[in-house]
Amino acid sequence: MTETPSVPETPDSPEAPAAPARSRGSLLAWLVGFAVLAYGLDQLTKFWVSTTMTIGQITEVLPPVLRWYYITNSGAAFSLGEGYAWVFSIVMAAVSLAIIWQARRLGSAWWAVALGMVLGGALGNLTDRLFRPPSFGMGHVVDFISVPNFAIFNLADSAVVGGVILICVLTLLGVPFRGGPRKSSGQEPDAKQE
Repeated sequence: MTETPSVPETPDSPEAPAAPARSRGSLLAWLVGFAVLAYGLDQLTKFWVSTTMTIGQITEVLPPVLRWYYITNSGAAFSLGEGYAWVFSIVMAAVSLAIIWQARRLGSAWWAVALGMVLGGALGNLTDRLFRPPSFGMGHVVDFISVPNFAIFNLADSAVVGGVILICVLTLLGVPFRGGPRKSSGQEPDAKQE
């Protein structure tokens, strides 16, 4: 009696795992995980600042490099666009919806991390715009992180900037959004001649 040689599983065989579906689920988990982490830390720190400090209060943390300086901001970074809070609400909502829409095309864990950071940060500041005074959609964002010669910001801002920097790095390195091998910088390798 002879044994039949075992044949390795191929992607077409019914026993092969459904790798794309499983990896898509894990990529979405990375995106959601980083979004929840950024959003949660942002909202917790804003709650802590707004309940333990008064507006305008300064607390030295690592002088002269870092201090908490509690302010509210109706504009964007460096207080640009003050009085147009509703525009920032619309922009942040559009960015969040665009990321959620594009998430179904994800094929790279690094892109999932980057988009998760941007999504969590955008939702953190959008929450302030929607639910903080003076009114719905016109709320002022809580900022409190102060470093020398720079804008006062919060963890949502940090997450957005960090995510955008990572997106730029991934783009420069040619890491494809949908996964797969990195894009080559130019020409195809010559075919081997026999």
